[in-house]
Amino acid sequence: MKIQIHFRKEILYFLPIVFSLQSCSTLFNLPANGEKSTLGEVTNLTTELKEIPPPKDKIVVGVYKFRDQTGQYKPSETGSNWSTAVPQGTTTILIKALEDSKWFIPIERENIANLLNERQIIRSTRQEYAKDGDKNSQMLPPLLYAGILLEGGIISYDSNVMTGGVGARYFGIGGSTQYRQDRITVYLRAVSTLNGEILKTVYVSKNILSTGVSGNFFKYIDTERLLESEVGFTQNEPVQLAVTEAIEKAVKTLIIEGLQNDIWGKGIDKNRVPYYNLISGYKKENEANNQRLLGNKVENTVRKSNFITLNVEGQQINGDYKNAANTIGSKVGIGFFLNKNINLEASVNTVKIKNTGIIERDYFGPEFNIQYLFLPQFKFTPFVYAGFGALFSDHDPFIKANLGGGLDYLISDNFSARTYFQYDFGFKDKLDGFVSGKQNDNIMRIGLGINYYFGNQQK
Repeated sequence: MKIQIHFRKEILYFLPIVFSLQSCSTLFNLPANGEKSTLGEVTNLTTELKEIPPPKDKIVVGVYKFRDQTGQYKPSETGSNWSTAVPQGTTTILIKALEDSKWFIPIERENIANLLNERQIIRSTRQEYAKDGDKNSQMLPPLLYAGILLEGGIISYDSNVMTGGVGARYFGIGGSTQYRQDRITVYLRAVSTLNGEILKTVYVSKNILSTGVSGNFFKYIDTERLLESEVGFTQNEPVQLAVTEAIEKAVKTLIIEGLQNDIWGKGIDKNRVPYYNLISGYKKENEANNQRLLGNKVENTVRKSNFITLNVEGQQINGDYKNAANTIGSKVGIGFFLNKNINLEASVNTVKIKNTGIIERDYFGPEFNIQYLFLPQFKFTPFVYAGFGALFSDHDPFIKANLGGGLDYLISDNFSARTYFQYDFGFKDKLDGFVSGKQNDNIMRIGLGINYYFGNQQK
């Protein structure tokens, strides 16, 4: 976020100090000294894995390779970047997830050559120093073998699956926010060592979100001096934690689907209450997931056919008088969808206009709009609308046309949060009671509210 501050000429001597402090503002969230090593962060899935009811007997599994199969490098805006996009130690992450689940006994297979070499050294040493009559001490126990092999890997890393942002600037004051969504995909399969049969394959995706906030403020102090200051920050979700969460989700999914398909053996009773609840919760999650599409999309059936909208607005008149003040108003309406993109809305508005020390009036009236949603399948969608309305008071009615646009975010099946900007074009120049010039009076409105959706599901 960029921030600019306007100072008087009398305090220009203090500007170097102010700039010094301002330049340090971007470091407020950074540590001044080196930090001590800490234990690694855990994800939400780590806790879920540890809470899975354990089996009577753990399952011995072997993991040879669970690698990055994308061959992708980190995206770079300038020049080449030869660093890989995802961590290369994913086998280790998978083994840790298997341990956390308390369902499996992972055995060493990734570096089995090192294990075999060390066992050979032990045998050689024992043979050299052992007595002739103590040959039994030279024997090592056999290695543990696995009945199931776990294979797979990270098969895709997609950058910039979705990007966007929003910003505004007014009289030298501006701010903006940007976001970027990447996507990582993991496949995990269980293979029987008895006959090579692939027992189960699971597929998990994880979105990686990066956000940035910035702003600016500038002002001409005089004809030759411009004062400007800025500050901002970005936040990127660590790829390692995203990979860890995806792998942990894959392990949990493999356990549950293995229970459903009886691949873990008859020693595990899937009808036990803890396992039954686990499978039941997974079925509900899977049903909801079947309605989710790429890019945070949902099926057309999410936004229902009718809605009620409740909004609070900040308002300001653009008329003939100076010193226009910001006021608070409201909008309450009801609407219905003609199709997945277009809806009709009727609302009742309260509007207050005020020019400090000159005029202050309250208006009340209806408004009718036709609204278009650009991305109805997305939870987050921009929209635009246009229409007409009227405002009434003790004075002459104000007939107007409306034009606006905003953003709508679906919180649940029934509720969404929305923000918008609306401009009311007056057909007369009498809203403030004063006629001057050729331009009619207008009203700027910035709103924040919620929509409640009800009725039938859209087809």
